[in-house]
Amino acid sequence: MTESLSIIQHVYDLILWYVPRVNKFPRDHKFMIGDRIQKTLYDLLERLIRARYSKDCAALLESLNAEIDVLRYQTRLTVDLRLLDQRRYEHVSGLINEIGRELGGWRRYVQRKGGATS
Repeated sequence: MTESLSIIQHVYDLILWYVPRVNKFPRDHKFMIGDRIQKTLYDLLERLIRARYSKDCAALLESLNAEIDVLRYQTRLTVDLRLLDQRRYEHVSGLINEIGRELGGWRRYVQRKGGATS
């Protein structure tokens, strides 16, 4: 399914965008919120790849929705803590929202197919 390939690529691109910025966070934030953001991103990528090959991925995709929401809140925190400026926040929020839309489309596709990806 091309939707699964697209979302995986978008998460990969988000990691490439986010990690250099997290690495520039002040030390006291880099090792707290920065590490959590990176862990969330890497977990999201890994779980999307696993879902792509799963025979029954409906529950996995459902839990990924929560991960994207966690990432949204973590990203909001970076703005409130003045780690990202408003322009970058708007950019990264757009990327995260696009990933959320793609995940929703994939979930609907899987529900129509009865829970399997193939």
